[in-house]
Amino acid sequence: MRGMMCVGSLFEVVKANWEAKLIDIQRRMIEAVTQLKEEQLNWRPNEESNSIANLIVHIEGNIHQRIEATVLGGVDRRDRDGEFENGVHLSSEELLQRFNNSFDLLMRTVSTLREDRLLETVQVRDRQVTVFDVVNGCATHFSEHLGQVLYLAKIQLGERYKTTSIPKKKS
Repeated sequence: MRGMMCVGSLFEVVKANWEAKLIDIQRRMIEAVTQLKEEQLNWRPNEESNSIANLIVHIEGNIHQRIEATVLGGVDRRDRDGEFENGVHLSSEELLQRFNNSFDLLMRTVSTLREDRLLETVQVRDRQVTVFDVVNGCATHFSEHLGQVLYLAKIQLGERYKTTSIPKKKS
């Protein structure tokens, strides 16, 4: 076909897309988190909102439940309600370590995922979903929380915030 580039199987394209998206989420999250002090990472705008620390602990819990316990067959020890408690307070180093460890597990899982597992059905909480749904859901879920983290960082840093994407008036 004229004008089309052969890029491999659909499975290879999907995996490459997931990997690129997840790497970008990880990079942007780290760039935002490293701009903030510990108290800013643990700040909540109000009782109903989450801190960046809560969001990172939530991402860690989600990866544990969806990837480690469900896709890889481990034991689900997730305490989802605890992820959002006001008492969650972690240092910058702890947050980055937890975030990077979780994302490393997710990236290893995506990179070693076999095509025959994509349509395999797994149990996530009270639903039957495919492995494709789990991994795709992780990518979109983390993208949503990245947006929250970026917004919290911008609110707190104001003009000192360094964008993690294309700066205004530079596109």
